[in-house]
Amino acid sequence: MKKVFTTKNLVLMAMFSALAAVLMLWEFPIPFIAPNFYEIDLSEIPILVGSFIMGPVSGVIMEAIKIILKLLIKGTSTAYVGDFANFCVGVCLVVPASIIYQKHKTKKNAFIGMLVGTLFMAVAGVVLNYFVMIPFYVKAFGMPLEAIIGAGAKIQPLVTNKLSFTIVCVAPFNIVKGIIVSLVTALIYKHISAFVKTIKL
Repeated sequence: MKKVFTTKNLVLMAMFSALAAVLMLWEFPIPFIAPNFYEIDLSEIPILVGSFIMGPVSGVIMEAIKIILKLLIKGTSTAYVGDFANFCVGVCLVVPASIIYQKHKTKKNAFIGMLVGTLFMAVAGVVLNYFVMIPFYVKAFGMPLEAIIGAGAKIQPLVTNKLSFTIVCVAPFNIVKGIIVSLVTALIYKHISAFVKTIKL
């Protein structure tokens, strides 16, 4: 834990979290995979990079700071439930990925870690949507469950109920997000890591 809370790491966590919070403000849908009310943000990229540099504990801390900063900047439109879900799926991506990478810092381990993290994130997304997100939207915002399922069925004919919606729409949505985040991280990590090593605090 002492290695996590060094002056340099605290500064880096603040920087990566701030960048992640800004990236979280820009969201875009993937209409051919999930309904438009599911939107991707790329806030996991700086946090995944930071987790590879500083480890999984730092990743969890940065995810929490990111959400707090986003709430301070933009507030919440989901009574904090969507923000909580974003935190959970983010943690499920960066923690396994950074644990695997930290054991042996090789390109192979980085890709294995990001693959495992993406799968964890996809599973977490299914569970959270099935048990938390969809029931919350139905009760809090009066969205008929049939309308949510219908929106998914228009894109993916295999969607017939809540479970199939989460498996056919939500899981691929998070897998695509994980792939995008992983590819960008793979492209920029070496350069950012080299720059971080030059910082003396």
